[in-house]
Order: sequence, then structure tokens, then C-alpha cells
Amino acid sequence: MTYLEQYETWLRDFAADEATVKELKALEGDQKEIEDRFYTELSFGTAGMRGVLGAGTNRMNLYNVRRATKGFADYINSQNPEYARRGVVIAYDSRRMSPEFAKSAALVLCHEGIHTYLFDELRPVPVLSYAVRHLHAIAGIVITASHNPPQYNGYKVYWEDGAQMPPEYADQVLERIRANRYQDAVEMDEQEAVKAGLLQMIGNKEVDDDYIAEVKTLSVQPELMKTAGKDLKIVYTPLHGSGNKPVRRILKEIGIENVYVVKEQELPDPNFSTIKVPNPEDPAAFTLAMKLADEVGADCIFGTDPDCDRVGIAVKDEKGEYYLMTGNQIGCVLLYYILMSRKALGTIPANGAVVKSVVSTELARKIAESFGLVCMDTLTGFKWIAEKIQQFSDKGDHTFLFGFEESYGFLSSTFVRDKDGVNASLLIAEAAAWAKTQGKTLYDILQEIYKTYGYYVEKVVSVTLPGKDGVAKMQEIMKNLRENPPKTLAGKDVLAVRDYLASTRTDAHGNVTPAGLPKSDVLYFELTGDAWICIRPSGTEPKIKLYVNTNADTPEVSAEENAALVEACKALLK
Repeated sequence: MTYLEQYETWLRDFAADEATVKELKALEGDQKEIEDRFYTELSFGTAGMRGVLGAGTNRMNLYNVRRATKGFADYINSQNPEYARRGVVIAYDSRRMSPEFAKSAALVLCHEGIHTYLFDELRPVPVLSYAVRHLHAIAGIVITASHNPPQYNGYKVYWEDGAQMPPEYADQVLERIRANRYQDAVEMDEQEAVKAGLLQMIGNKEVDDDYIAEVKTLSVQPELMKTAGKDLKIVYTPLHGSGNKPVRRILKEIGIENVYVVKEQELPDPNFSTIKVPNPEDPAAFTLAMKLADEVGADCIFGTDPDCDRVGIAVKDEKGEYYLMTGNQIGCVLLYYILMSRKALGTIPANGAVVKSVVSTELARKIAESFGLVCMDTLTGFKWIAEKIQQFSDKGDHTFLFGFEESYGFLSSTFVRDKDGVNASLLIAEAAAWAKTQGKTLYDILQEIYKTYGYYVEKVVSVTLPGKDGVAKMQEIMKNLRENPPKTLAGKDVLAVRDYLASTRTDAHGNVTPAGLPKSDVLYFELTGDAWICIRPSGTEPKIKLYVNTNADTPEVSAEENAALVEACKALLK
């Protein structure tokens, strides 16, 4: 069926939905917009689905949410009759249509005979991950688009381990979604669902108290916090999202008495009206927080994104100017704090392991190995880190200590299986208090790390390629790089190319060995001087992403080499 035929089908099938028909009728004559909305279906993968809100097969709307949920329900019911009784937990954040999508998904599941737990208000992603395990549910759903712009929303699915669904499961769910028509996805009446015991609302006590109690156990130096926590001053912004209550609660309960919340960004706001993008990677997201920090004399600023799985930090540098730390830097500072503290306490396990994504800094490996620990790589996506945690648990061969991604996701627990902004907030506050007892800031700790292990510079370049043409362009870029890989980049020789889609590592002499990770559309170039670059299409946004990493004995040399590599690599994306 062509995109125009799909468009006409929607006008007929949803004729009773006045708002949808009005929205679609307004597109008449705009062939490009109609094509973008109907040339494909919203993709469903291991991160679920994510897209711009609106009517169409390639948009986030109630019809796509219901159909996806029907397919998910069909998969659950096909696996084991017991799974429907164990049920599915649903959470949502502060985005447009998040409560409506969550309620609709819950009632579709109930219609299919699946017990459903629905949170009564917005909750962070890590709370959902925890709840799935805590309630012994078979699966979970989170309605969120993380740190995307306001016009986006998404639908993430989790399995019984509290991690996002693995690819082999997601593929089977997708098959069942495609086997259903929109009309096959039916909601149960809400009152009937409650009366039948299929819909169960989760209030403030059922999960939250236990989750916070567990997070408190992650405190590395609880005794230190009883004293140092009283002197620390923190400015926190939830960026209009779900972190406000749990982050403030955990900071209070570990002994941080001086927490100043950015009032303008405290409450949920689906329009994120004080910022362009609710992304703690963006310096502009901290403008109001920096103003407040100056007023109160804060030691540290941090902010969480709408679903509170990511955290960003801003601290003052030696010039007295605010310095926004990268995800790689935050990960290394937290890792260093954990290991330094545990070494002093004598609690580093001999089989301890650190896990990071393959696109994250190699500085973490240097730190881990200096403490006698192993550092393991995974593909991008926290589900792969969660998979490692489960493997450690099953085999008993390693003890998980810390995992992170350069995209501002951190975790030091095993009871949550996704990046956790509440967990990270606790660690950041502790690390800041620990630094302050030494007359230092987190920026000073970062410089201490560089002096010890070398000056690592990491740069991420994203090229946005929207629509059907953008998908084709990304495929063309990756195809060309596979067929004609560069032999040198900015004066650095390419020592080997890892093609994770082909599962191969090919060195400069043509020798081929296994790449060592699951298949994924990722190319990784090992360069002389321990530098490397990695290129991959984003799994959640219409972007192709370039990661450029260098290190040297001085910050100036590392920065110069990184800048030269970035320019050389940009040419590869044209």
C-alpha cells in the first residue's frame, strides 16, 4: 500500500475520530508531510518505539500505542498462561499524552486478560525497572521519549528482569504487532477492569518506599554523609520531569540538608517551557540552575531529564566559570570515587567488574584496571549492561560495581536494570561531599584523574537526517564506509576496523577475527596513539552519530588531535 493509500485508509477507518480526521484533512496538498507520516510504520525495536506526536502510521498516537500493546499482549499470552496473572507494570513521565497513552495501554492489556499495574502519577524509568522485579511482574512499559524535544513521545518495553527487551523477544513482539489491525486493539472499560481485578493502581507506598530504601544501600560512605552532608550545597533541576520527588527524597535521606530546587523547572510541564530541549547534556538546560547556584553559593549543580534516567552536572572550574561535565567525565569521576572509597574501606571485591558501552571512554578501563578490576564493553543501550549484570548473577564469576554510557546514564545497583538518575544523584552528592572534605570540587577530582591516567578528550558529533531520505542517506554512509574504509585519518593510521554488523575485526594486514559483541550497525576504527572513532545510526532519533576519542600526556595535545580527527571524520558523513 502506498503512503497516499495509507493516508486515505486512515481517513476512512478513523472517520468517527473528529480530531484525527481534522488533523489529516489539514495535510491535503502537503505531499511531503503525508509521505513522512505514512511511508512506513513507527519502528518497534529493543528500545520500543519513539516518534513525533500526531496522526499517521509513522507517528506516536493512541492507535499505534493500542496496536503495539495488543501485539505485546499476544506475545505474553503465547508464552505461558501464568504470565497474564503475573502482569505488566506501566509508568509514564511528564510528556504530552503520556498519561493517556499509559491508561490506554493498561486497558488494552486488561482486555486481553493480563493483570496490569498502573502508577497513579509520573514515575522515573528506574522506578519502573525496579517495580517489575519487585512485583514479580512478567513485563513493564514506560511511556517516555527521554530527553527528546517536546513534540516527541515514546513507548519502551521491559521484560521480567527489569531490563529492556532483548532483540530476539522484541522481534517476536513486532511480528505480532504487524499481524494485528488497528481495530483489533480494544480497550476494556476502566471500571470493569478494576472490578474484575485486572487493573491495579500503584500509589505512593506500594513501590516507592522500598525503592528508596534500596537506593540508600548504595551509599558508599554513609557515615561520611552524616557529617559532610550538612555542609554541602546542591542546586537541582528536574527539568519539568519525574525526578523531582525521588531525587529530593534520596538526597534528604542520606543527609544532604541544603538542596535548592530550580522553582521554574520543578513541576511537570509537557511543553518544557523554560528550555528548548529537556536534555541535561545541553548547557542551556542549566541556565536557570546556574543563576540559582550563584545566589546560594552552591558546590554542585545537577539535573535529570524527564524520565530521570540521565543526569548532567555543572561545577565551577579554576576560572570560576561553570563547566558542564560530559557523560564520560561524570562516569569516570563516579567510578573513581567509588573505587577510592571502597579501597579505603577494604570493600573492593577481587572479582569486581565495571561495564561500559563500546562508545564510552577508555579512561574508565584505565581507572578500573589500576584498582585490579576488569572493565567490559557492551553495545550501546543500557539493556546490554543489564544483560551483563544478569550474566554475572547467573555465573557468579564477577561482582558488578558500576556501569555507564557516555550518554549520561549511570548505575551502581543490581536491583534496577536500566540507567538510574536517582542512584546517580546519590553518588554525585556523595562524591561532591567527599571532595569538599578535601577542599576540592568535582572539577578538581576530574583534573586529578587526568593527571594520574592521561588526558582523554571525547567528542560526539550528531548529524540529523530526518524522513525517508534521511534513512536512505544513513544506509548509504554506512555502506560506503564498509566498502571503502579509510586507511588514515588526520595523520593517524587505521590499525583495525571492527564491523559489528558483520561481527568481524579486520586489521591493517587483512587478518580477520571475531569482533566480540552481538550484531549491530556499528563501525569502530582503531587508530594509532590509542585513539579511536566509532560511527553508528541512532536507534532512537533520526541521526547518525560519530564518536571521536583521543588521549595524550597534555590536554592541549589531546584536544588538538581530537579536533583534527573530528574534521577529518565529518567528511565521512557527507
